[in-house]
Amino acid sequence: MIEPKWKLKDVDEKSVLNIADTFNLPQTIARVMSARGIDSRENSRTFFYPDIDQLHDPFLMRDMAKSVDRLLIAVENKETILVYGDYDVDGTTSAAFLTLFFRTLDVDIHYYIPSREKEGYGLSTKGIDYAKYIGADILITCDCGIVDYDEVSYAKEKDLDIIITDHHKPGEKLPDAYAIVNPNQKECNYPFKGLCGSGVVFKLALAICEKGGFEIDKAWRHSDIVTLGIAADLVPIKDENRIIVHRGIQQIERQTNHGITALRKTGGLFNKNITVGRLVFWLTPKINAAGRLGDASRAVKLLITKNPVFAMELATELEKENNRRKEITLQITREALNMVEIECDLENEKIIVLQKEDWHEGVIGIVASRIKEIYSRPVIIISMNENQGKGSCLSISGFDIVEALKECKEYLIGFGGHPIAAGLSINKENYLKFKKKIIKIADDKISSDKLTPMIYVDAELKLEDVNNRMLKFLNAMEPYGPGNARPIFVSRNLHVDGIPRLIGQDQNTLKVYVKQNKT
Repeated sequence: MIEPKWKLKDVDEKSVLNIADTFNLPQTIARVMSARGIDSRENSRTFFYPDIDQLHDPFLMRDMAKSVDRLLIAVENKETILVYGDYDVDGTTSAAFLTLFFRTLDVDIHYYIPSREKEGYGLSTKGIDYAKYIGADILITCDCGIVDYDEVSYAKEKDLDIIITDHHKPGEKLPDAYAIVNPNQKECNYPFKGLCGSGVVFKLALAICEKGGFEIDKAWRHSDIVTLGIAADLVPIKDENRIIVHRGIQQIERQTNHGITALRKTGGLFNKNITVGRLVFWLTPKINAAGRLGDASRAVKLLITKNPVFAMELATELEKENNRRKEITLQITREALNMVEIECDLENEKIIVLQKEDWHEGVIGIVASRIKEIYSRPVIIISMNENQGKGSCLSISGFDIVEALKECKEYLIGFGGHPIAAGLSINKENYLKFKKKIIKIADDKISSDKLTPMIYVDAELKLEDVNNRMLKFLNAMEPYGPGNARPIFVSRNLHVDGIPRLIGQDQNTLKVYVKQNKT
């Protein structure tokens, strides 16, 4: 693992002094606020008191009005709707949310989650055929669809109205859908681009409530499910996401969703305060396990059930599945690390590209994350079968992996995702050509200094500054997450006082007392 560099965040010193004076705060706290742009009383109220009145008008999103009008007709005419969700947490939570929401409107609503191994990512013809089989009039995609041109055309041939809800980066053209609701599509002037899939469908539900004259609680009562999607997708916890998560965590604490409550019990999170970090590391991996190693629709079943006994049975099953996922991930990670040392020229190659037959494609994204963390560079891990492979790509800041894949499209069957995370499919015969070209692209576009991990420090902290006021301030900054990470402090001249101890069930936490300046 490359040793990171520590760097104090750049802030406007005049701003720090102004914040300290305006709010009568110590400069340590003022520096943290300045780094987050909390430099006025108005910004302070918005940040520390997130309120639903601060949400943007959903109808600012392109095609929102068109989608809402069509869905309100479906509600009035008792039409059948199929919700088609991706198999990851964002997709399954989106599908679960819309299912519960439309049930409150007395809609004949169904859901479909594709098989990761048999159908792959995105809208599938099998899912479209299922929509026709149940007599659906409308198919709503969740967290997918923005690059599924052929599948959308196939659905149109079947006389299905396709409404795409997605947040991934579009291609050069858009599918010929009835409507596309995606804040990141071209010519969409929606002011917040950081929504994930569950955030987009949540805004759709709010728009339906507004135009249809329904109580907005029909949407907000399921903000706990939306919060799981936001947490798992690692989108910025600011602007609208911060407001939704703030309310969603309160909803989780009310224990109104049997599935989420069961996951908390089986995962050891029941009697602990809910934070975004705990959702990401303790709870959402169980939801993801449903699709990584088996049928992802189990996640939707868990989140929409009204039966607490069934919820506990499913949560227990997913807990065991997640433990099995951990074992498989550990095995593949060890193999990948060994391959890096043997096959990769780390001194001259700025991206790691690995492939092997029979690597479980349900966990290669996690493996890529582990490899990236260790070697601090973009990573592509491909699970190959006899003829084709599916890959997971993770990048670093400043290197848009989707743009890089676009330059290699002649070697790929398909690809898509975000600048930092993407997926691909490839014919086995094109792997070496693809690997050579992507390595060349990374070498040309990534400067060597970008491969050194950085830890950005908010402020220097003296131990005497750690008091009740400081702790209350840190608690008030919740919920933490990307875009509002927990502040990092540095303290100098610390000395260990006494003997350090390992604590915790797995003895993996070090407890140590320190003194500053030997006093």
